[in-house]
Amino acid sequence: MISEKLVLAKSTLSNWLHDIDFIPNKRVLSRIEWAKRNLVKAMYKRRKKALKIREKIRSNGKREVKNITKKDLWYIGTILYLAEGSKTQKQVRITNSNPQVIKLTTYWLKEICKVKSENFSATVHLYPDNDAEKAIRFWSRISKIPISQFQKTQVDKRIKKLKTKRGRLPYGTLHIRVRKSGDLFQKIKGWTEGILEKIP
Repeated sequence: MISEKLVLAKSTLSNWLHDIDFIPNKRVLSRIEWAKRNLVKAMYKRRKKALKIREKIRSNGKREVKNITKKDLWYIGTILYLAEGSKTQKQVRITNSNPQVIKLTTYWLKEICKVKSENFSATVHLYPDNDAEKAIRFWSRISKIPISQFQKTQVDKRIKKLKTKRGRLPYGTLHIRVRKSGDLFQKIKGWTEGILEKIP
């Protein structure tokens, strides 16, 4: 602004004024505010555009998924177990915090693995800021496992964990187990090994 008014080079002014503290006047402050507002507007527009593009890509991806057959469900559930299920204990057990994954898991266990409803048990893993009763009701509705088959709720009180998980998992995570499932565990293990062996 000084350069424009006095018609002097900025380098000259820089040499003259470099020891003087800069105190912006009202005009400068208004320009700063104007620049901030325009920056926020530009960022909002870019974000809106990016979200629109992401939504379009996601919608196109959804349309690529056709009807899921029983064979598809068998593969999906088996791969899900390979990723999320217990491998070290001779017991069928899956843990997850995503309601859709839990819904898929119980459906797969019932439809493909022929697990009867009474053979399910569940444990909710929570953090101190979670409402235990609310979480149990939620997971019971999602998994279709009766509340009477839920075991004692586990609460994680580790300080470091609390900071990272606070407010992010309102219902905690659900651990689904199948009672007396040693044979089923071996069968699922065989399925996962067979799938992996067939991949070129």
